[in-house]
Amino acid sequence: MIVETKWFGTIEVGDEKIITFDKGIMGFENHKKFTIVYNSEKEDAKTIMWLQSLDEKNLALPVMAPEIVYPQYDPIVEDELLKSIGDDIQNADLVVLVTVTVPQDLTKMTCNLKAPIIINVDTLKGCQLIADNDEYVVKYPIYDIVKAASEKGGE
Repeated sequence: MIVETKWFGTIEVGDEKIITFDKGIMGFENHKKFTIVYNSEKEDAKTIMWLQSLDEKNLALPVMAPEIVYPQYDPIVEDELLKSIGDDIQNADLVVLVTVTVPQDLTKMTCNLKAPIIINVDTLKGCQLIADNDEYVVKYPIYDIVKAASEKGGE
């Protein structure tokens, strides 16, 4: 599938890279098909990736693995809510991502630990849920952590 994007130009996306969100993503419920885009030429390319909509070329959400900024991240969600991405969740290959907010002042960069995006690699289905953990916040400051990780990766 050839996809036009605002930020990455024209990209080719194989069927094995298309992730379906049956209920969309919070705030973008009408967009169901996404892929993950990152710069494969950069060493720290997977620090911040992009969840690119295949339905809307202007929609690309910055995402990252939460463990980069919160090593003990372990969201508590009801298994019943995960049924939409696969039947055998206990044995599924799951990827957990969090959305990143990158304001003009980069020092105010945050990630949303409260609403993780969970992708079942086996079924290529994803969902976004609210974690029951009280300690997780919507705007977790990450600038210093990401900066330190980038500097460490460049050594």
